[in-house]
Amino acid sequence: MEILRNLFYGFPDLWGGGVAHSVMILALVITLGLSLGKLKVKGVSLGLAWILFIGLIFGHYSLNLDAHLLHFLKEFGLILFVYSIGLEVGPGFFSSFKDGGKSLNMLSMIVVALSIVTTLIIYSFTGTPFTTMAGILSGAVTNTPGLGAAQQAYSDLRHIDAPSIATGYAIAYPMGALGVIISFAILRYVLRVNKETEEADAKRGMGHLEKMTLNTFSVKVTNSMVFGDDIQQIRQLLKRDFMVSRIIRCGSNEHDELVNGQTVIGEGDILRVVAHPTVEDPIIALLGEKVEVADDKFGTELVTRRILVTKPDINGKSLSHLQIRTNLGTNVTRVNRNGVDLIATGSLKLQLGDRLTVVGTELAIAHTEKMLGNQMKRLNNPNLIPVFLGIMLGCIFANIPFFIPGINESLRLGLTGGPLIVAILIGYFGPKYNLVTYNTISANLMLREVGICIFLACVGLGTGEQFMQTVVSESGMTWIGYGVAITMIPVILGGIIGKYLFHINYYTLLGVLAGANTNPSALAYVRDQTSVDAPNVGYANVYPFAMFLRIVTIQILIFVFG
Repeated sequence: MEILRNLFYGFPDLWGGGVAHSVMILALVITLGLSLGKLKVKGVSLGLAWILFIGLIFGHYSLNLDAHLLHFLKEFGLILFVYSIGLEVGPGFFSSFKDGGKSLNMLSMIVVALSIVTTLIIYSFTGTPFTTMAGILSGAVTNTPGLGAAQQAYSDLRHIDAPSIATGYAIAYPMGALGVIISFAILRYVLRVNKETEEADAKRGMGHLEKMTLNTFSVKVTNSMVFGDDIQQIRQLLKRDFMVSRIIRCGSNEHDELVNGQTVIGEGDILRVVAHPTVEDPIIALLGEKVEVADDKFGTELVTRRILVTKPDINGKSLSHLQIRTNLGTNVTRVNRNGVDLIATGSLKLQLGDRLTVVGTELAIAHTEKMLGNQMKRLNNPNLIPVFLGIMLGCIFANIPFFIPGINESLRLGLTGGPLIVAILIGYFGPKYNLVTYNTISANLMLREVGICIFLACVGLGTGEQFMQTVVSESGMTWIGYGVAITMIPVILGGIIGKYLFHINYYTLLGVLAGANTNPSALAYVRDQTSVDAPNVGYANVYPFAMFLRIVTIQILIFVFG
């Protein structure tokens, strides 16, 4: 019994209660939290937030870690978490502002701004301490990195910790997760959504997803004005990007012709085209008429394969530089990167982990696989140099002082903002300079989940004593109300603005709103409502920028009002 007591409350003769005590408490909190996180009520789960709640319970009953060790583990877990997020979103961070992504990210910025305005209005009229309001804001939008950023910023500014930040977060988080889903149900009736129409438009990739969606269709050449022109001339006439993957020659049984820029088209030829939805109508208008042709009509001589880029020396090289069509006799029609399909233009630079759709003969595809790698086991070994190098640079960047007008003290990005910005820059610019930053989804997810689990457990353990007293008090109930307002008002107003001002498809809109609140449980709810991929694309497009805004703006608010 004495051993069990010492394991739970610490060995009195060892610093901090001993390593066994510290590791066991931390592991037990995380294990119980992860187990409860699997519980769902009507498809909604609090997920990793259960780790925080279990930590609060343990902290309340003094099952805790040494304060200095707790502080180190909390900061280390947060660094791992935000850095892995930065590496994940970095490759698509800047490209998310192109084409249709501009409006989507503009809407996410409006939603973030509305949540900040709502928080400041409540703060102005109620006199609630801003540290508490910062925690409620982070919990209401289910943004755990924001919690860490607020704590770090306040510690840098006042050189002390503010437990009320974590308390406000823990109180607001449950309704933050549920409030977005309730807001979605309200929006459906407010916007008078016709689900069938919206789903049909989303399937065609219409609206703001036009530049992020690729359609495959067949066109029969009937316009005499283009008889005898080659594909390159057609592309110059349209001044748009598209790919022709296959061709059926009129009056011929041969189906093994590889299409390239010099391929000449004639009357009655049928082309298999890959293009954005906005390009589909101009192509049909120029060439002739759209026809429905089964895949087997294009013959069996040419086949289509998905090839994974796994060779490090391919990283950062453009398709035109590799000359795959000329040297290997295959045609790359599209490139899937992080779940988004890209037109395989010659200027597109490949990255490790890209999936290429390739058309050619079996032998030619085999040579292409050999060139690109296509061996998943090559990607199983994690690239740790960019991880630890980036964390080191992030710590340096975190301590570079800067100034905000009206604040006398020099400020810093801290251990949240510094590693995040460095990770985004490495993730985006690394492949351009042949630095291999790719890690498998599972490896990056493991790094991220370990970091956030450690962070949430330590936050709960460190604030458990005050939390129980606050949550049962009148102020605790009031804080829940504040959190509901900060969650629902921006989402509902953002939904109305997105529909009537930006004219965003309903399912894309819900994905954007879930991404703006960095709320994966809301995205899971939307995905259960439809078979289209629009919510995923909307969420993925705004999530990087929204996460960046949430982390940076909460620090600025602490610097100004804290």
